[in-house]
Amino acid sequence: MTDAARDTADAPATLDEVTPELVADILEHLDHGRVDDIRRAVSALSPIGVAWLLEQVAAEPRAQLVGILKDDLDPETLIELDAEVRDEVLENLEPKDIAAAAQELNTDDAAEIIDDLPEVERREVLSELPAADRAVIEQTLAYPEDSAGRLMQRDLVSVPDTWTVGEVIDYCRDATDLPDDVYDLFVVDGERRLRGSVALGRMLRTKRPVPVVDIMDPDIPSIPVTAHQEEVAHVFRDQNLVSCPVVDDDRRLLGVIMVDDVVDVIDEEAEADLAHMGGVSGIDIHEPAARTTRSRFWWLFVNLGTAFLASSVIGRFEDELQKVVALAVLMPIVASMGGNAGTQTVTVAVRALAMGELTAANALRFVIKEIIVGGANGFMFALIVGAVTWLWFHDPRIALTIAAAMVINLLAAALAGTLIPLGLQWLKIDPAVSSTVFLTTVTDVVGFLAFLGLAAVILL
Repeated sequence: MTDAARDTADAPATLDEVTPELVADILEHLDHGRVDDIRRAVSALSPIGVAWLLEQVAAEPRAQLVGILKDDLDPETLIELDAEVRDEVLENLEPKDIAAAAQELNTDDAAEIIDDLPEVERREVLSELPAADRAVIEQTLAYPEDSAGRLMQRDLVSVPDTWTVGEVIDYCRDATDLPDDVYDLFVVDGERRLRGSVALGRMLRTKRPVPVVDIMDPDIPSIPVTAHQEEVAHVFRDQNLVSCPVVDDDRRLLGVIMVDDVVDVIDEEAEADLAHMGGVSGIDIHEPAARTTRSRFWWLFVNLGTAFLASSVIGRFEDELQKVVALAVLMPIVASMGGNAGTQTVTVAVRALAMGELTAANALRFVIKEIIVGGANGFMFALIVGAVTWLWFHDPRIALTIAAAMVINLLAAALAGTLIPLGLQWLKIDPAVSSTVFLTTVTDVVGFLAFLGLAAVILL
């Protein structure tokens, strides 16, 4: 074990512990079959630290690590994992192991994990759960995916409106099933309709004989169980909430949403907006290259149509410009496709850097994946644009020129889209602000140089 890894084992469990040195040490232990050393190195990490470790390695060593660590894997680690990585981890766990983990999690987290499973395995996991837990999770899964019903957890503290502060305190002391984190206690009537809430600190400062209704806040906000998660995020943001009750149409208390779940929602919504801005269907550096290629292909295909539209306008002057018009008409296509492909890569890279998912430990793997994606899309669009050019200008040499330039520029875009944000991050310059400026320069220069340089060799 290196000094860095040894220091990591002694330090408090933080994300900074998952250093490239630690990852390298664990992979070396894995190559030599040193299982005890792996367990020792991982034992000092928190659940989120273990999650980040699993995200830093490739699929094959990840599966091996899960096989070694699964008996001691903290259920919270599953929640912290990226969705793509979690799917791979769950494939290496038995239904009984997943069910055992679900029993230790809040209902919303347990439902999220089980919902990710294939239908057959989902039924197997549910069958392993006690009847009460299974019923609660099935009720949660019955709500729409992006609704408050999916976000809420059933573990909360609700007390009758007829109790005194002393009775509430005695109940909380004697109860064995209270949630770990309690910020507010909810007051309900005999039909479980929400009447108000009491902050935990206020209740502890109040004398025991005082009725709980005298110190409750009756004007607290509540969220309908069918509300969309964006509405939930707005309520928390606008009213600076830590927790908020969820009610049905008759205002009966069903659950509570905590701020940590809303932070995830805000992150998801921001990620979706960023993905749309960059022309990608999703932002996930752990997604397989083939799936990423497919998802980006259609965005680039749309862009190709707009590029040909722009070129057709210039092409209306081909009689006047004669032979050279072919180069003038087609030149914007190469630069435009490279710029948009590079923007897709930069969007993913900048977001991954901002979230801390792209690090020195997995940077090379990310660069290689993006080069594969760029080359694959470059080859496919070379075939498309080459065929269209041949039909348009009836000259196979021009078709070959733009096809080759397309491959070169999409490869350059992929390389620039990864190295520019990483380089700016290393220079302590915000890659979100500066990346596109350098990217546009690279794709334009490489695109025009490749196209016109090849034209000079092939056509002249």
